[in-house]
Amino acid sequence: MRAQPPSPARSTDAGLVSGEAVELDVRAARLGSRVLALLIDLLAQLAVALLLAAGLSVVLFSLPWDIVDAALSGALQTVLVVVVLVGYPVLMERFVGGRTLGKLAVGLRVVRADGGPVGIGQSLTRALVGVAVEWPGLVLPLLSWVASVTVMLTDPRGRRLGDLVAGTLVVHTRGAGSWRPAPPAVPPLLGWARSLDLTRVDDGLALAVRQYLGRVHQLAEPDRRRLGRQLWAEVAAVTSPPPPWAAPEPAYLAAVLAERGRRAAYRLGRTRMVTAALWPELAPPTAATAPPASPPPAAPAAAPLRPAAPARAVPTQPDPVRGQPTPVEAEPSPTWPRPARTDLVDR
Repeated sequence: MRAQPPSPARSTDAGLVSGEAVELDVRAARLGSRVLALLIDLLAQLAVALLLAAGLSVVLFSLPWDIVDAALSGALQTVLVVVVLVGYPVLMERFVGGRTLGKLAVGLRVVRADGGPVGIGQSLTRALVGVAVEWPGLVLPLLSWVASVTVMLTDPRGRRLGDLVAGTLVVHTRGAGSWRPAPPAVPPLLGWARSLDLTRVDDGLALAVRQYLGRVHQLAEPDRRRLGRQLWAEVAAVTSPPPPWAAPEPAYLAAVLAERGRRAAYRLGRTRMVTAALWPELAPPTAATAPPASPPPAAPAAAPLRPAAPARAVPTQPDPVRGQPTPVEAEPSPTWPRPARTDLVDR
């Protein structure tokens, strides 16, 4: 099977070849990624320096005053600088597989020029050359910085002075390929795909189809067509009915894969609905049953047109038999409008 020539952005510019004479698809780290890793390492070294300085201060304060002098303080400061600038990268690359904190964050790794793991001697050489010439550059700082950047920009594999002296190389550990979604199904094949029997399409065959559709743009003819026909022959042997009309094999495979994904999503949705109904506490908050809403407040009653008459007390009188007060029938209260009196004579 042949692949199309890789794009310049994904070229294997590291030039690493395995023991089986196979060129490794590894990219060399350039100036931008290495500077970013250096900035992260500088922050880590600053934190280490502050911790060590605090510990040395405690030690100095605990010693007698006649022992502590300028020579001792200068010696401890020199040891602190050496530990931070040289010990930090050497120990990290030795125990973390050629990586420091900055390289771990950016995805870089130091290897030998032949692709093998870096040794303790090579890490020490890189660190000493870096401190003396590159960063912080104890020998002619400004001139050494310009020389280091020039070497990294002109080297085919982006190596710095320390890499050239130690015989090492910094490479990317993360691939640069972009993720491509599977191609969608052709609309005329959607109805046929819904009628397919996919019970015999196992996960291994579906994964092979997914990988083929995701990388079909990288394959060259006639290998692209031959692999598509082989996969379609395997899928057609375990599915039915056959397609209604002739189409390229990738179109059939995309329709089958899309229908399989649609059915899997439908089954997952049904399972979640059953789970939410049986065990609401296991369902997400959005699927849980909402609490019953409180009834709306009743509308206030309309105010009467005129105020009601106050209740009148009912007079009572003692009962001659039982000795208990009995209500006296009160004269009916007049109603509005008052009826006219017919027994009065207009005078």
